[in-house]
Amino acid sequence: MAVYIHGGLRTPIGVKNGQFKTMRPELLGASIINELLKLQNNMPIDGLFCGNAVGTGGNLGRLLGLYSELPPSVPAVTVDMQCASALMAVEMAYAHIKSGLMQTVIAGGIESASLQPVRQYADGDDRSGDYMVAQFSPYEHTPLAMLEGAERTMIQHDVTAEELTPYILRSHKQAVLAREQGLLTNYIVPMEVDGHVCVDESIRPNMSAKLLGRMKPLLGPQSLTTAGNACLTHDGAAFITLSQKEGPFRIKAILPWAGDPLYSPEGAWRSTEHILECAHLEASDIDVFEWNEAFAVISVLFGRHYPGYTERYNILGGALAYGHPYGCSGAMLVLHCMAALEARNGTYGLCAIAGAGGTGTAMIIERL
Repeated sequence: MAVYIHGGLRTPIGVKNGQFKTMRPELLGASIINELLKLQNNMPIDGLFCGNAVGTGGNLGRLLGLYSELPPSVPAVTVDMQCASALMAVEMAYAHIKSGLMQTVIAGGIESASLQPVRQYADGDDRSGDYMVAQFSPYEHTPLAMLEGAERTMIQHDVTAEELTPYILRSHKQAVLAREQGLLTNYIVPMEVDGHVCVDESIRPNMSAKLLGRMKPLLGPQSLTTAGNACLTHDGAAFITLSQKEGPFRIKAILPWAGDPLYSPEGAWRSTEHILECAHLEASDIDVFEWNEAFAVISVLFGRHYPGYTERYNILGGALAYGHPYGCSGAMLVLHCMAALEARNGTYGLCAIAGAGGTGTAMIIERL
């Protein structure tokens, strides 16, 4: 049984403590679900799969559904695969449709870095104090785990600052061009907060090599990691509708991957290799690559392993420009991939995302 994508929507992406600083993620998500229902002419929905990484817990996907115009009879589940949560939510929706358990499903994710709760270890735990960042591997527990993983990956692959800069500049430049050309207009819901028109807040039209050179290292004087080559933290929501009923896009393959938790930025590259092999495709078959560039080293890995295809990579800009609202980002990739395929009149698009703990998920979609 084939599984099709009928469409999708997202919010503008807000930086932490920016335009959505007081907006609960479940309410952001509910607003997108409501618009998506209108877009799909209120097609009956059998289930909701919602990615989330740093929320309050308690099945936010179900809470989101109850705040939305979905009937309360629609079951919902929250998926935590950290950065890969939304794409894993899509994978779970795909599996339910493919197996015949459901016919039409909404999947995606929500996140609010602005409202990320502070947690506390229970009495009797051998750890103590408050924390906001979860433990991702047995080998380390630090709020800097993701930054240190990026730094470790750059060292492992002998990456230089000179290699990082072109990808950072390109990401912002492509995002500016995409916005000027309105390539994502059909996928972003217009929103206002207190009379302020919301936008993708992290896109920087004036990003330059000179500005990047002034940014201080985040992990000591010898480190390469800066605020320019690592994503900030963000708020946003994105969802797509999947169905066994024929639509404009078809999911050709979708698979998870896992590897060394100390080198989690490798996840996009490794999961891409994995899915191309399983789908019996080559990089040359893919018209559009959408990788979640939470760190510029991820883009460097793309350039090294697929040097002939950088012109097909994140053609609308990537997460270094748009932002990375953790549990929402995988669904953003799918929306951007669809828009890029439309802009390029392409056939196959590949989405890939790395997740904390050394995980990843990749998906190949076909434009019909």
